[in-house]
Amino acid sequence: MKTNNLSSVNFNRRRALSVAAAGGLTAWLAGPLRALADEAASSQHPLPYMDRIGLQLYTVRDQMKENPEATIEAIAKAGYRQVELMSIDKQGVEIAAMARDNGMMVHSAFMDFKGITNPDAKDAINVNQTIEIAERIGLRHVVFGYIGRNERDTADKCKRIADAANSAAEKTRTAGMRMCYHNHSFEFASFKNEKEGTEKEQGDGGPQTAFDIFIEQFDPQLMDFELDVFWVKIGGANPIEMMKRLAGRITQVHLKDLKDGVGTITDEKDVPQDAFQELGDGVIDIIQVMNVAKEIGVKECHVEQDQSPAPLDSIAQSLTFLEKKNA
Repeated sequence: MKTNNLSSVNFNRRRALSVAAAGGLTAWLAGPLRALADEAASSQHPLPYMDRIGLQLYTVRDQMKENPEATIEAIAKAGYRQVELMSIDKQGVEIAAMARDNGMMVHSAFMDFKGITNPDAKDAINVNQTIEIAERIGLRHVVFGYIGRNERDTADKCKRIADAANSAAEKTRTAGMRMCYHNHSFEFASFKNEKEGTEKEQGDGGPQTAFDIFIEQFDPQLMDFELDVFWVKIGGANPIEMMKRLAGRITQVHLKDLKDGVGTITDEKDVPQDAFQELGDGVIDIIQVMNVAKEIGVKECHVEQDQSPAPLDSIAQSLTFLEKKNA
């Protein structure tokens, strides 16, 4: 940050006190002014991304198993403009074709995370295979979206994964695609002190969480983030502040709402099913998220609701909420 050199300026005591008082007044006024600006941004029209609003197909995974053609058709009729695939594999190629036949775009899909975390596993689809299939689909974004429990429990393991992700991302960039990391909430849990079994405290040295490591070690020229605001919030962080902190490094956002009163949960298996809410029914300001996303250069926004008793109704309700805000 550039600063002015005031060493040559001869302020007398009265002048210095006057400047300090003015600065205090400015700081006091800044709070309400920022609040007004945020309110204005939150109500901004038209709402960005509505011409390309996406749905992550994990939301309707059961329906996709039963009847993928009918499910894709229902998503298109609901008004979604694109879908994000659950997997980069043979079935993903077929689903992408269905989506495009129904007038929807397909720019992003999740890879087999074992291709990065455990590439030697017998059932893993490795990075080279992933890229080959992604090219056939015509993807722009390859998403690395999960890490197994036994592969994320120490800082050293997470650092190795960050290095492996960077190497994979270099290959996707060479192929003309970007790789991004999709978070959950486990990344926001503090690592345990390996000697004492207690949580690491500030001052122990080094990153305190997996997300700290990924922010530090992902090469910003290679690796992007697909920020899931639900998981950020339930992990104990502020989604808007995180988006601003990672400005320029987030290419995609998952729009997902969180039930009021759930609290912080950093183990995904402990999250109650009703914590996942339709957009507008929870505590996350989805409209502000979308406006800030536009400001920081996010390319795509995808609605997702991990759990719902009636997924097709939920995705329609969430899109209706966005359309009303866009009116």
